Amino acid sequence: MTRGSADDSAPRGRSRRNFAGSRPVMDDVARLAGVSKQTVSRVLNDHPSVRAETRETVLSAMRTLGYRPSRSARSLASGRTRMVGVISFDAARYGPASILTAINTAAQEAGYLLSSIALDTAEPDTVVEAVNRLSAEGADGVIAIAPQLWVGKALADTRLDTPLVVLENGVDADTQQVTGDSRAGARKAVGYLLDLGHRTVWHVAGPTGWTSADHRLGSWQACLEAAGAAVPTPLIGDWSADSGYELGRRLARRTDVTAVFASNDQMALGLLHALHEAGRSVPGDISVVGYDDIPEAAHFLPPLTTVRTDFAEIGTRSLRLLLDRLDGTEEPARTRSLVPVDLVIRASSGPPPTR
Repeated sequence: MTRGSADDSAPRGRSRRNFAGSRPVMDDVARLAGVSKQTVSRVLNDHPSVRAETRETVLSAMRTLGYRPSRSARSLASGRTRMVGVISFDAARYGPASILTAINTAAQEAGYLLSSIALDTAEPDTVVEAVNRLSAEGADGVIAIAPQLWVGKALADTRLDTPLVVLENGVDADTQQVTGDSRAGARKAVGYLLDLGHRTVWHVAGPTGWTSADHRLGSWQACLEAAGAAVPTPLIGDWSADSGYELGRRLARRTDVTAVFASNDQMALGLLHALHEAGRSVPGDISVVGYDDIPEAAHFLPPLTTVRTDFAEIGTRSLRLLLDRLDGTEEPARTRSLVPVDLVIRASSGPPPTR
């Protein structure tokens, strides 16, 4: 039998092979559809050169045979491994863990496997080594969940051939970046407290050198300055509830504190604990606003007003950007994608006390 080309549009008869008890392969589909194996490959990869009637003929043959393309067949057809690498840091925290889960879900839906490496060291060489390792394993591209500034610098200082998307950080003009809009989130939190009548807002900040913490700190300060409010000295935590508790004990001793913006919900939880322990009413004496809207935030006592970050959207959008880059369909001029945030108002915030 003479095989057809990509423009063949009709089957030339059924294969003489008896498929009972055996799993059909791409050659079987090609024979039944009366087209070439290359045409079947093009159909599998939605190649635009295949005519609609040819595509339907091939798909009909697949259905008749019960053919399910294997991952290796797709890889050979597309020249890809259909594997995405992910590098994560501090993966136990709610944000990075939620992003990783969303990337994994989106990858599965797109027919990709995920290979991830969790790093806990601040050595730039380990970042480059991780990217190279994922590349050697055959990753088509890499997503780096990189919340610390040093990670972005390590990636920016190294020329990498592997397509890269970076989360929560700035790298360079050629790298796709996805991040929650921390600056806007801090503005919403501080502006809301000022609108309630608080004369200023204290800040329990995240650790120095973390992009989101630095952005929230800078936006908190700028918002107070724009309103003509006093700018208190920020208290630097480490994202943990323990650090929020220790800093909260210091704030609880002050009589001039009426509102506090914490850079994440865990530190806000520790802050609430310290204020309760000191007999300070929330929000009667002091209003508290957190950041992230972790699932437990609605069940704090009192329920926490906080800025909601859509971590699932960050993860999904990062995978989409990487696949667009692999397909050559990304927007060249758009290298940064900001995911909007929302203020969720609950019972931990209110007007300042009347004195």
